[in-house]
Amino acid sequence: MGCLPLPLLFLLGFVIGYLAAGRTGALWGAGIGLLLGLFAMGWLIRLMRGKR
Repeated sequence: MGCLPLPLLFLLGFVIGYLAAGRTGALWGAGIGLLLGLFAMGWLIRLMRGKR
């Protein structure tokens, strides 16, 4: 469950980049989506673990 943002943001970045600038934009969008997904995954796991 904690890794769910990763594929979602990767695909969303790919689609937005492809629509904005073709193949090159898809590559950049996928890379940006991957980085945002990694940050969101870490944030979500941190929230799920909480303070115990």
